[in-house]
Amino acid sequence: MIVVYHQNNRIVKVVSTHNELIPFDMDSSVAAVLMKLAHQFPEELIVWCHQLLENSLNIEKIATLFHHNKMMLSYTETNTRFLGNGIGFVEESPFIKVNNKCTYPTWLMSSEVGVIHASVLKLIGSTIKADANFDYFLNSVAKVGMILGLLCYSEPQLLLKNAIHPIFQKANLFVLFRFVKQHYKKRWIVLLFLNLLVFEKRFPLLPLLYSLFFKSRKKIALNLDIIPVQSTLTVIDKKTIDVIIPTIGRKPYLHDVLCDLAQQTHLPVHVIIIEQNPQPGSISELDFLTNETWPFIIKHTFTHQAGACNARNLAFSQVESEWVFLNDDDNRFGERLVETVLSKIQQFGISVLTTAYLQKNEPQRYGIINQSGIFGSGNSFVKACCLTTVSFDMALEFGYGEDIDFGVQLRNKGFDIIYFPEIRILHLKAPMGGFRIKVKQLWDAEIVQPKPSATIMYVFFKHYTQQQLLGYKLVLFIKLLKKQSIYNYFVFLKEYQKKWEKSQYWASKL
Repeated sequence: MIVVYHQNNRIVKVVSTHNELIPFDMDSSVAAVLMKLAHQFPEELIVWCHQLLENSLNIEKIATLFHHNKMMLSYTETNTRFLGNGIGFVEESPFIKVNNKCTYPTWLMSSEVGVIHASVLKLIGSTIKADANFDYFLNSVAKVGMILGLLCYSEPQLLLKNAIHPIFQKANLFVLFRFVKQHYKKRWIVLLFLNLLVFEKRFPLLPLLYSLFFKSRKKIALNLDIIPVQSTLTVIDKKTIDVIIPTIGRKPYLHDVLCDLAQQTHLPVHVIIIEQNPQPGSISELDFLTNETWPFIIKHTFTHQAGACNARNLAFSQVESEWVFLNDDDNRFGERLVETVLSKIQQFGISVLTTAYLQKNEPQRYGIINQSGIFGSGNSFVKACCLTTVSFDMALEFGYGEDIDFGVQLRNKGFDIIYFPEIRILHLKAPMGGFRIKVKQLWDAEIVQPKPSATIMYVFFKHYTQQQLLGYKLVLFIKLLKKQSIYNYFVFLKEYQKKWEKSQYWASKL
């Protein structure tokens, strides 16, 4: 392990784990020195730490936290990161609003303290300029790396408690526009300009023009798969797994799912089925649960209360195994699904895994194992202990956004969601069951209907920054405006604002 102490974008000293001083070029930037150290010590962890935090560096914990080589960790307890809140105008992901109290997935790195493996730094750093501004360099490495499969986290355990954090200068608009130009599609610098103009009454024309002189780093071609991953964590003990399936009116499809589960090379212990039928006096139609023999225990609950959120929450209370497969009643998958998933979970040392979830003949767009910005309640595997303090939000029942909300709840408890594209579940998208009833929403009687849906607005209120919400508002406005006549602009703007305010109103009621 090599530790680099720095201050004011300059190296103060470089030491090894044994406190041996390592010579360095005092005229080089921090980023440039890190790159040289990565080549000099290709098998070592490279740690950076602000000089004021030297006595607070939890150096004994780093080896445990950094449990495989394809990771990047950093930490600052401040809520405002180097790029400022303005980055929320251009990114709608859950990686922007960072929870500083737990291990949280984010590419927003800090120069206060952090660690990366030399092999990763050599690969990514070879294509990225060693910027004089160390914070810019770190955020660029993480932003590029996360897309390529680097797992990036804010990790509070890098520092001992009660550390005194130095005060850092935030990036100005010139730096922010440059970063957006180099790491996002070109249209986002225009959208950033419009957001600042509309919502902050600023006219950052010079920063926008300045950003045009920088080349994009978005299409950097690197293969991080050459870096082996084998976690030192033990996340699997008993290897037991329960399967949760909410179902409503899809008897033949559910039977096929059970047949796929029965063919697994690693069988589940329990299959927890929550059958719903809101019709009064109705009874279960799933006769095959008892008429046929299954190689697992089926826990069957019948309820007149419809809704997938309620069904899954009911199922959580019945889980007994170490792991849980959140399944759907119209999925199909191969016989090695569970076996493969458990193998990957152990290899990466993770608590939540989500698979590719494609419909028939749907092309697969993403082919890299990475930190997922979404969560699939029909195609994910979760360690059972993670479910004790989370649940599907009943305010989102029969609406939209319950998967997003549940995923952010997991992240806020310190459980990242890793996507594995080579593990595939086919989603048949079966027709809805014949006894579903139309759910009347609170706002259905409104003359002005909320836009976006009140449940989506609720999720934004709950989990995203104000800038992310406003950025979404502008993008939605532009999408809807494309369908309008230019002569109808001011009428449309007035109506859109009314629909937005109605959405906010009902979201607050949820």
